[in-house]
Amino acid sequence: MTFKKPTLTFWQIWNMNVGFFGIQFSFGLQQTAINPIFSFLGAHAADLPLLNLAGPVTGLLIQPLIGAISDKTWSPRWGRRKPFFLIGAIVASLCLFVFPFSSHLWFAVGLLWILDAANNTAMEPYRAFIGDKLPEEQLTYGFQMQSLFVGAGITIANFSIFLFQDWFSVPPVENASLCTTGTEVVAAIPQWVYYSFFLGAVASIGTVLWSVMKTPEIPPSEEELAFIKKRKETNSLSTRIFEPFIEIYHAIGVMPKFMWKLASVYLFQWFALFVYWQFITPMLRASLYGITNADTEKFDSIMEACKAGATISATDLSFAQNIQLLSEQALAQTGLMNGTYNLVTMLVALALVPFAKKYSSKNVYVLSLLVTGIAMLSMPYITDQYMLLLPMVLFGIGWAAMMGIPYAMVSEVIPEERRGVYMGIVNMMIVIPMGIQTLSFGFIIKHILNNSAINAILFGGVFFIIASVLALRLNTESEKV
Repeated sequence: MTFKKPTLTFWQIWNMNVGFFGIQFSFGLQQTAINPIFSFLGAHAADLPLLNLAGPVTGLLIQPLIGAISDKTWSPRWGRRKPFFLIGAIVASLCLFVFPFSSHLWFAVGLLWILDAANNTAMEPYRAFIGDKLPEEQLTYGFQMQSLFVGAGITIANFSIFLFQDWFSVPPVENASLCTTGTEVVAAIPQWVYYSFFLGAVASIGTVLWSVMKTPEIPPSEEELAFIKKRKETNSLSTRIFEPFIEIYHAIGVMPKFMWKLASVYLFQWFALFVYWQFITPMLRASLYGITNADTEKFDSIMEACKAGATISATDLSFAQNIQLLSEQALAQTGLMNGTYNLVTMLVALALVPFAKKYSSKNVYVLSLLVTGIAMLSMPYITDQYMLLLPMVLFGIGWAAMMGIPYAMVSEVIPEERRGVYMGIVNMMIVIPMGIQTLSFGFIIKHILNNSAINAILFGGVFFIIASVLALRLNTESEKV
């Protein structure tokens, strides 16, 4: 007899999703602040894709493995999924606290690998956790509630960057982070960035603890418990280590056709999203603040001379200070724009549920991809910082749908007992396009897009349009298990 999951109240669904706020606060800082920090530490625009390789690699390895392992795990005290996203949140909090103290590029890149691994450890079981708890008729509602907290976490992260830059940024004449005589460090991470990371460290662990304490997991059936016990007794340690890899391989072999179609959509969608997150600040430096590639090259040469102990002329120092200030303002503007689209996500996430029921999840998803592409194509041509918030409204609607609706659609076509591994495979569909982007886009922007961040954003917009066309092929009705 199939177990009927109880219908949950609004506050029960709310409490189980609160932890996603902290996970996404951390993700919001990665979206907005990590690449500018790399730039402050001396990275060039063409280097940014490869420096972000941590996200695709850790996501590809960790999420499906954690999903497969958690499917066959149970602790009477801690549950099935909660131990994984609690451990991930603890490690992520420690990384966020340490990150702004990075003094060298290699150190910041290394920390990003650890932070991404921690966030992926928390992310996948949290997706499966929602599916575990909710009956089918509440899946869309539950995942859109998760989308609400995605928007809330990233919104606060980005608005903190915008506000802290306004409140705590040091004027150029007092700026001690640029050396004047060759005796001080050049282009250090601005002090105001620290506060956003400290806030994120507290949010990451605090909100996950809330969900862990407030939400019990549904115990496995007697048959599942017997299987888990027998597995521990009969399988050797080496077998249990390799078993998740075998499980992933077998799951991909019998994967529903719907997921293969979704993979083609995700190839263009997530490639484009990674382009946006990496190049929105460089785009703003050019389109909004007028910093050219020649200006950047001159700034870099001054900084290198400064690090080498050379004497910097007053004219060059003034130029470098101005570029540094404009770069900080571009980062703050990115925070305002990203905060805006995630605020919209938070506001419309639950409102999309009745639209998905009335017009179908597929149609809402297709439209979301289309309007996101239109938003990206318009950004480089808007030169007023507040008018730039208009395309972010479209971007936020798209992001709300992308963060909820595909997961609800996947939950309808996958077997209950393999929810963890299939949610991990969905993440593989996300990180593989990201990996392709990190390995290929440095060459693309340098040799095809004229080393222009503006062209990079336009490129991403076109990819979103292609994704919307491919999404027309999605259909869950014929593939429900």
